[in-house]
Amino acid sequence: MEMRFEIPDTFWSLFRSVNRDTYIESLLAINEEYQYNNYFLTKEACIQVLSDKNAREHFDLLKEEDENEFDLLETTSSRILNWLLKKGWLKKIEDYSNLVVNIVIPDYAAIFIDAFEHLTNEDMEETEVYIQNVYATLYSFKYDERATLAMLRTALVNTRRLNKVLQDMLHNMDKFFARLLDQESYGDLLSEHLEGFVEDMVQKKYHILKTSDNFYRYKTDIKNTLKEMRDDELWIEKIRERAKAVKDTKDDVLDLLDMIERGFDDIEHRISNMDREHTKYIRATVTRLNYLLSGQTDTKGLVIQLLNKMAAQENPDDMILQTGKKMNLSFLEIISEKSLYKRRKSKKDFISQMAKEEVEEDLEREDVLKLNKVQVRFSKKQIEDFIEENMEGEVMDTSTLVVDSDETFEKLILAYDLSTRKKSRYMVVKKEGDLIENNGYRYPVLQFMRK
Repeated sequence: MEMRFEIPDTFWSLFRSVNRDTYIESLLAINEEYQYNNYFLTKEACIQVLSDKNAREHFDLLKEEDENEFDLLETTSSRILNWLLKKGWLKKIEDYSNLVVNIVIPDYAAIFIDAFEHLTNEDMEETEVYIQNVYATLYSFKYDERATLAMLRTALVNTRRLNKVLQDMLHNMDKFFARLLDQESYGDLLSEHLEGFVEDMVQKKYHILKTSDNFYRYKTDIKNTLKEMRDDELWIEKIRERAKAVKDTKDDVLDLLDMIERGFDDIEHRISNMDREHTKYIRATVTRLNYLLSGQTDTKGLVIQLLNKMAAQENPDDMILQTGKKMNLSFLEIISEKSLYKRRKSKKDFISQMAKEEVEEDLEREDVLKLNKVQVRFSKKQIEDFIEENMEGEVMDTSTLVVDSDETFEKLILAYDLSTRKKSRYMVVKKEGDLIENNGYRYPVLQFMRK
């Protein structure tokens, strides 16, 4: 019978309970003690574990709908344990020989507790565990004389799980973009990028796939092992005979090898998509920084602020009238001379225009510079010169850097962006500590070094 049919109906009431968080923390504490106990946990031991946790964290246990006045007379630890027993998250086993009541965790409850543990704590990354498992399983399958097709199925399962982990990482990128747009100041945006995206995504997840080259460290060996096994016909026949001997004919060895190899191709595609999303986020961060830098001085930025303020008003008509008296919103700086729609000319007019060869006068040097004016204020070389000029020895440390103008602050931001790129000559390291406040500017402690 499937395990889901063993779950009692009252089991799901935990997720609707007003004390849901308290019960989950209690289950995690009992489970931790349960794992390190050589035998069953007694009821007294469970109450002691919950009492110790309550002494540290002070549970605020509210009254449940199905609790009566006698239940409320119990201690907090006893109430929690009794409720979990009543709802089927824990189970009592009477030991009449020793006259004790033992507490066990049912199999179905253990699955949910493992999920709570996974959501609460970040242990060894799954991406690292799965790739190592696939590598070790395939290597053992090839050289172990006792190996069966069950080992190949294990490698296939881990390959699919790794694909699922990467897919989840890819789909969760949208929360970083949402948090990026919520920031309204330079300091908050840099803090979100460095402490939010870099620490949470790059160092903990993306770092494992790319920076430490974990996946690519094993990928080549795994691909070579799969190719060698597929090309060795004598070995393939030997595996088939071994499978027939144990009546394991559900899958063919070549089919399993093909599915594992396709799984690794999918992993590479997903990592490529992660690269694309990572690049999009970095570009969005730089664009947002440029907007925040120019929002207080640039005409368009000020107009956007004005429109946002109008939109926030319940009755914006008065504000629109006051604005119209003080500002001329028809200036070309505000409204572009390019119309939203331009009527297409006929083919005859187009040919006649092409036939005319107007001789234009040579432009002066200043006119050429105006025509070739770019949006970026500083070139790549200017940013590199800024880093080199402020280096003491081989390191540029922002704790000793004097930031006294918008130009210096903007160069510092662009230096950080340049140092995070793959082909950059520099690398940047964030140091622990509070944000530096210097002449009205706030930024983290960073160290720029040559690669």
